Amino acid sequence: MESVGNLIIEHLKGLRSEIQSMRHAMQDEFKDVKHGLNQLEMQVLSGRREASGTQEDVYRQQGTIDAIKDRLDRIERRLELQG
Repeated sequence: MESVGNLIIEHLKGLRSEIQSMRHAMQDEFKDVKHGLNQLEMQVLSGRREASGTQEDVYRQQGTIDAIKDRLDRIERRLELQG
């Protein structure tokens, strides 16, 4: 009977060891997933910043175009008055 108890204890020790190995492997994989997710978040934020900067450039260029158009309209009005 004692040998059966020892056999069960040995199996339980083996299971505990395997569970610990699996836990460590899962923790390592989880760290890799977290790292990958952090990298992805940084890339998304970078893309948003670039898009925001591009939109600012469009607004700035539109303001410049509007100012040039206003000047051109004034020049055309003056030329019509002189002509």
